[in-house]
Amino acid sequence: MNEIIVEGRKIGPNHQPFIIAEMSGNHNQSLERALSIVEAAAAAGAHALKIQTYTADTMTLNLENPEFRIKDVDSLWNGNTLYQLYQQAYTPWEWHKPIFDRARELGMIPFSTPFDETAVGFLEELDVPMYKIASFENIDIPLIKKVASTGKPMIISTGMATAAELDETVRTAREAGCKDLILLKCTSTYPASPKTSHIRTIPHMRDLFKCHVGLSDHTLGVGVAVAAVAMGAVVIEKHFTLRRADGGVDSAFSLEPEELELLVVETRRAWEGLGQIHYGISDEEKSSTRFKRSLYIAADLMPGDILTAENLRIIRPGYGLDPKYYDLLIGKKVRKAVQKGTPVSWELFLE
Repeated sequence: MNEIIVEGRKIGPNHQPFIIAEMSGNHNQSLERALSIVEAAAAAGAHALKIQTYTADTMTLNLENPEFRIKDVDSLWNGNTLYQLYQQAYTPWEWHKPIFDRARELGMIPFSTPFDETAVGFLEELDVPMYKIASFENIDIPLIKKVASTGKPMIISTGMATAAELDETVRTAREAGCKDLILLKCTSTYPASPKTSHIRTIPHMRDLFKCHVGLSDHTLGVGVAVAAVAMGAVVIEKHFTLRRADGGVDSAFSLEPEELELLVVETRRAWEGLGQIHYGISDEEKSSTRFKRSLYIAADLMPGDILTAENLRIIRPGYGLDPKYYDLLIGKKVRKAVQKGTPVSWELFLE
């Protein structure tokens, strides 16, 4: 799998995890707040800023029928019709350009999740550098084909999809022109529990579909995301807001600026900590070898004196012979005068 390059930034296992701040509907229908979210994401160190491109009418029908109403007491959106929810959450299309422009000014990569073909056409006019497919759309084969036909990198969330469904999605994307593909392990509950995140799937998914894999994380905090990097995730996507207390459709499971900054720092540390398979002394450890234990003379000795437990010690620092020779040397005679504090060497026993 080759590294993926988007607007000069490299994505892959040899590079710092690519951190995406997902604004979603956390702008609360205020462009000023949306731009503030962009600025806060950049200040926290996010590499990309993502929004969503749809309208209520492109998502669903404006109906009150029971199947169009959310009836789940555990849902953040309980009681809303689908149409009402998407009216609250959508990002006005005329906001896209100022949001994208501000993100680019601040060094982030701006892109979006399209939810139908009209959204793809609109985003192409804005020349987005990559696309994201949401979990609920990962079985929308016509949409997959449309996005893949742009030839731009695709990120696809895998929430709720079976291996067979993902196989069809991946094959469709590649056959339609997608050369750079990233799958995101995702649990489509809001918020999600760490216990249902199953990030051990990440290396399996990478090997199964021969593509880079990351995490779309709806859990609270950064622990699952950091662990995902240890499992091989090259991308981390988290919802982001200024303050959860401000409310909004996604605020309850979104990171605040201080938490996003922590995510950037700790995922980078996790990635750096992976390193390579290594045994022995590293270059950085060479100066610390003096603190290892070794054999030292613990009393002044004259020629012919015998080494005993009282005058031969295993101590720090590490300039003497290795401790493994202790039993061998007990009972041996020294051949020269030796001062207390002398590191033991074979020369002490030579004529």
